[in-house]
Amino acid sequence: MALKNTSTTVTSLCSIPTLFLSLTLICTLSVTLFFLFSDPQTQTQTQTQTPLRHLKVYISELPRSLNYGLLDTYYSSSTFDSRLPNNPHHKTHIPKKVKFPPYPENPLIKQYSAEYWIMADLMTPDNLRTNSFAKRVFDLNQADVVFVPFFATLSAELQLGTNKGVFRKKVDENKDYERQREVLDFVTKSQAWNRSGGRDHVFVLTDPVAMWHVRAEIAPAILLVVDFGGWFRLDSKSSSSSTPDMIQHTQVSLLKDVIVPYTHLLPRLQLSKDQRRQTLLYFKGAKHRHRGGIVREKLWDLLVNEPGVIMEEGFPNATGMEQSIRGMRTSEFCLHPAGDTPTSCRLFDAIQSLCIPVIVSDNIELPFEGMVDYSEFSVFVAVNDALRPNWLVGYLKSFSEEQKNKFRQNMAHVQPIFEYDNGHPGGIGPINPDGAVNHVWKKVHQKLPMIKEAIVREKRKPPGVSIPLRCHCT
Repeated sequence: MALKNTSTTVTSLCSIPTLFLSLTLICTLSVTLFFLFSDPQTQTQTQTQTPLRHLKVYISELPRSLNYGLLDTYYSSSTFDSRLPNNPHHKTHIPKKVKFPPYPENPLIKQYSAEYWIMADLMTPDNLRTNSFAKRVFDLNQADVVFVPFFATLSAELQLGTNKGVFRKKVDENKDYERQREVLDFVTKSQAWNRSGGRDHVFVLTDPVAMWHVRAEIAPAILLVVDFGGWFRLDSKSSSSSTPDMIQHTQVSLLKDVIVPYTHLLPRLQLSKDQRRQTLLYFKGAKHRHRGGIVREKLWDLLVNEPGVIMEEGFPNATGMEQSIRGMRTSEFCLHPAGDTPTSCRLFDAIQSLCIPVIVSDNIELPFEGMVDYSEFSVFVAVNDALRPNWLVGYLKSFSEEQKNKFRQNMAHVQPIFEYDNGHPGGIGPINPDGAVNHVWKKVHQKLPMIKEAIVREKRKPPGVSIPLRCHCT
């Protein structure tokens, strides 16, 4: 009996903590599961099939004459581009009344064709747009941003190629100015513009002189640009500082704008087809440039007679492109000095050619930074160092074969990121999910919190009060 009582007592004493422990474990497990499935970051890591949030894009209803109609104008013109020496206009024969004509092969224009490929993605039917980070919406109230479908670069280039002398004048002969005004008059009177002051509108301005006459008026918008070089002189004029290079960012800023790549002109070289490179450093282009580009002329004089270095004067015609392909594919490094603006198409040709870029441009801004680490496949050199006699060649020779091979492997990995062309006629079709267009959309998406904050700040300001420049998103 005593044994039985003892056993019962022991069993009773053991059952209470056991039950308590079980309940504790259940509660702990429940709380863990609750936080596991309610934490967005954890959900992203555990539910890899969950689709990413899209950028919702509404297209402003501009007439066709301001986008694809400009291509009709280009192909119907009998004028040749006088800026291309010894080279035809690179016109393509296309059937009449094509809804989505191809973009010109003229290299002076093609390098700025981002506007064409970005718009083509939005014009592609929804059932073919599963790869795109941008979701087209037809209700303005659902939109994150409003895309302005103006081929601003093509408009500017049509003017520069036919009557360059009136480009900076507001006269009847300047058809580009007339188109700029037409776009602004339409957009700024719209409900979409009025609700945000234009801050959520997206303009593609890849040519440094695109929308030249109305930049102050579109300054609040999100501008897709290849660099800020076209604004340097304007910003320095508005500065009270004695330093002429100080950029006030009254019109452009990394806070709201997106740096996009030029369209490369040279074909991609696959890493598996890369061959031995005999030349140390290669450059082909115009020797004489303006403003910050004067460094190019100085570098030319320093390097032109150096063994293992090729400095070629050239133009983007058929012969020049063949020389560039051969030169970039047989050289270890490709020189990228500043020109009229801090960057150029040459950088992206070098990447597609697996030629390690040597960037000598102190004010350069690069596409997709934060998504791409350029130091993994490029060499950055300060202008002051590059202009030291005998310094640059010795520095490049210090890189080992292992380092150079690693640069090229990393370059091969990022080549698709700088590719706009999706391989479909007129650009209408699925895009590469890892290509340039999607990276542009993702960069625009990153700007939304700042854009929304600027809109709210503007709304709460009393009439007649402006936002302090230090807080100005533009």
